[in-house]
Amino acid sequence: MRAALVPPGAALRIIGDVHGDARAFSHAVATDRFVIQLGDLVDYGPDSAAVLTTMFDLIDAGRGLFLLGNHEFKLAQALLGRTVATAPALLATLAALPGALVPRTLDEIAAAPAWLQLGARVFVHAGFHSAMLEGPPPCPNPIGGGRPDAVLARALYGEPTGRIQPDGFPERSLRWVDRIPPGVTVYCGHDQRSRDGRPYVRKSRGGGAAVFLDTGAGKGGHLSWIDLPPEG
Repeated sequence: MRAALVPPGAALRIIGDVHGDARAFSHAVATDRFVIQLGDLVDYGPDSAAVLTTMFDLIDAGRGLFLLGNHEFKLAQALLGRTVATAPALLATLAALPGALVPRTLDEIAAAPAWLQLGARVFVHAGFHSAMLEGPPPCPNPIGGGRPDAVLARALYGEPTGRIQPDGFPERSLRWVDRIPPGVTVYCGHDQRSRDGRPYVRKSRGGGAAVFLDTGAGKGGHLSWIDLPPEG
């Protein structure tokens, strides 16, 4: 699992949803810090293939990893020939993805952690579940078939309410934030919660916190990241 490749004592750069914004991603990874990218590398932006290539180069150099996002999960299913809802963004990614890059893409998506805990920090794409503190996610990821279980679904999709917002996207509750234990900080993306272009921080009732890093890269916004000191 890629989580095992985080160097002990490494200073970290945590990068939010990239969504095909290759130029911004190349700037974000120009660092000597270890990169943890929070998922949703692909779709919407102009060059998802270049973003994947940059990420794979980081992995090969031992300089970073990415977490499993819902867009990577759906991309893998489509590449494996499963029937998925092919939104225009996914269709564009599939059309632009070089055939030579497909096997590596599938391998890396299968190996990507669905969440990662480093001390009092939890990194996940969409939402926190208390079971994430009990052990690592399954690996390889079940990308080839079947519905995600409750914990993986929380990691990929957050906590949908079942309602659709005026923008056409599912409405998602943040009730899970209040389940973050005292002293724990969850770093996530998925939902563009920021109103000022900076990462959005929400405190839990019990003393934990969630930091949302999706600020709209590839969808008219920009890419955000946070630098963290080594754990401890």
